[in-house]
Amino acid sequence: MTVKASNVPVPPVQRVVIVHGYESSPDANWFPWLQSALEAEGIAVAVVPLPAPDSPDAAAWEAAVSAALGVPDATTIVVAHSLGVVTALRVLAALPEPWELGGLVLVAGFTEPLEALPELDGYLATDVGVERVAASTGERTVIRSDTDPFVPPAASDDLARRLDARLQVHPGAGHFMTEDGVTRFPSLLSLIRSK
Repeated sequence: MTVKASNVPVPPVQRVVIVHGYESSPDANWFPWLQSALEAEGIAVAVVPLPAPDSPDAAAWEAAVSAALGVPDATTIVVAHSLGVVTALRVLAALPEPWELGGLVLVAGFTEPLEALPELDGYLATDVGVERVAASTGERTVIRSDTDPFVPPAASDDLARRLDARLQVHPGAGHFMTEDGVTRFPSLLSLIRSK
């Protein structure tokens, strides 16, 4: 891991790549709101349309994220939600070293099979090289709720521990979806601005 000198300024965020999850799309939940808010500040945003979101194929999803991400750098932030977290982490872990990512924000993140969604067991059969991702990523944050019906708090907590990431708990936010009343995400926008 490269240690940066404290007197070297951190470059501002120039690009954000947003990765949605299972049974979702780029125009669902808080993704359009975040995209609009960031673009209004001159930040380039890609919300990755993942193929067949109702029956995800790991190779197809990873190819889509890899194409959208390209070569990350210190001015790039990846924001991922739910199964998109697993996908984004796999893509990052597979990048040839050296590489650098300015920040990673994982919402309702996990890496292991979920009791509530056994249909995803095949997708989740192999673990992710999370620790490898942490070594090349600047700011790392995992955001979870205490009322998520799909991802147990312990799964997100474990991901935060493995990534050596900050953990933010948003009480009562469910799985951070429109159905949970989450169509705007001001605290996430503030987090990206602060990078």
